[in-house]
Amino acid sequence: MSESQSRNRYGLRKGLLALVVLGALGLGYFLWSGSGQPAGPGGANQAPGQPAGARPGGPPGMAAMAVPVRVAPVEQGPIQNIFTAVGTVTAFNTVTVRSRVDGELQKIFFTDGQKVKAGDLLAQIDPRPYQVQLDQALGQQAQNVAQLNNARQDLKRYEQLFRQNSLARQQLEAQQALVQQYLGAQKTDQANVDSARLQLEFTRITAPIGGRLGLRVVDQGNLISAGSTEGLVVITQTQPISVVFSLPQAQLPAVLERFNQGQPLVVDLFDSAERRVLATGELSSIDNQIDIATGTVRLKATFENQDETLFPNQFVNVRLRVSTQPDAIIIPTQAVQQGSAGAFVYLVADDNTVTVQPIVTGTIENRRVAVVEGLTAGQRVVTDGVDRLRNGTRVQIIEP
Repeated sequence: MSESQSRNRYGLRKGLLALVVLGALGLGYFLWSGSGQPAGPGGANQAPGQPAGARPGGPPGMAAMAVPVRVAPVEQGPIQNIFTAVGTVTAFNTVTVRSRVDGELQKIFFTDGQKVKAGDLLAQIDPRPYQVQLDQALGQQAQNVAQLNNARQDLKRYEQLFRQNSLARQQLEAQQALVQQYLGAQKTDQANVDSARLQLEFTRITAPIGGRLGLRVVDQGNLISAGSTEGLVVITQTQPISVVFSLPQAQLPAVLERFNQGQPLVVDLFDSAERRVLATGELSSIDNQIDIATGTVRLKATFENQDETLFPNQFVNVRLRVSTQPDAIIIPTQAVQQGSAGAFVYLVADDNTVTVQPIVTGTIENRRVAVVEGLTAGQRVVTDGVDRLRNGTRVQIIEP
């Protein structure tokens, strides 16, 4: 390589190095000049080490513009102490209709899903074999009645002969025993007749309770047996209907206090979204023991269900009204925030700045919560937009 070429390459390297240094200096100057703020109103009062444009307790730039929030007033009024749970709708009575005799299912008198009353005819089993049994029992009864009448006539004659000393006592006593034997046979015959008549009545299958029928299990023409556990159809009583739910044992004393005093406890049922009231009823019973596995106790409420909104085995949201607090301090539940020190709210002052206010919450009803300590009626709390708030942040209230 020649000496001139070496000098050219060395000069090129120095030029590239100078360009890199100048670029770095220019970038540093740009960043330094962008972070500086011109002196203005309030600039002289900026605390040492505090970023320009930030309020005490807030992040940089938060005071430059107010944070939009929604607020709600702190109200005073009644609030109900409500316990919530998930319950299961249970039929008041459930009966599986089974045949009590064997035979051919001749006729079905119901349709699937039909509503029936107690005593309505549901099905007919072939009655002819049981009619024959009844006729046999009646024939045997008639025969024994004739023998009893004849023995009674002979007994009268034997008694007359005995009074005339024309008959031995042994023959009289034997005739008396024969009459008693026929009397016993008469009772047996009557029992056989009643049993045969009862079996004949069992060929007519009737509804034991009123309610709604399910889907039939056996079709017409099949042979059915009294020992079958499958049954013919299931009847569920849905008017009235009950709901079973569980509450934690910690809530049990408040419920027992009013229940044992005979005071009615109203129970409301809501749909899965907890927006529509399905039915309103009353607490009817409490279980006699606590489930040690879950620490809960089962309760049952009764509902008229006149419109048949409730269906057996349906899951519902239960709200049990236990008591009412007449003059409570109430705020929306969405205004309550949770921190390491407990519950707090952002309280809006008259100059539209917020402060962190610790509170103690109490009863919760729907989307409202009672505040035991920390607030008074007439104040304002932030309900929406709390993620950008700090102590002392200025806010802009958005009207609903």
